[in-house]
Amino acid sequence: MEIERKYLVRALPAHLDSYPYHTIEQAYLCTEPVIRIRRQDDSYYLTYKSKGMLSREEYNLPLTKEAFDHLLPKADGTIITKRRYVIPLENGLSAELDLFDGSFQGMVLVEVEFPDEAASRAFTPPSWFAEEVTYRKEYHNSYLSSLKRS
Repeated sequence: MEIERKYLVRALPAHLDSYPYHTIEQAYLCTEPVIRIRRQDDSYYLTYKSKGMLSREEYNLPLTKEAFDHLLPKADGTIITKRRYVIPLENGLSAELDLFDGSFQGMVLVEVEFPDEAASRAFTPPSWFAEEVTYRKEYHNSYLSSLKRS
């Protein structure tokens, strides 16, 4: 089960370059249900996500580079590329700050995953977070992939 809240960003955290990051490329084979392929650094995954906004089922299966490369041209829509910084927060949580590249250059979103819904309700975002967009489909990557961007 994936339980996450998503936010716009008021300002990038200080010393952003001191945090670890991942380079991500992902594409969608289907958006209802969500079936995604992802390259994260040198690892490859096929992911299934059920319907939902705050919480939903999520299953990740490993892929080989060859399988990823074979499936990528079969994806629908725009391929999403981004750099994801992992920033520690209080209570053992982490902010996953996405700086989008390519077609969505300049877009910045941050997500926080929670162990349960009670923890998600108790969360107080840090001051560098802006408006919450968890329930707005236009900020979900699967929706973004359906947009035609140059």
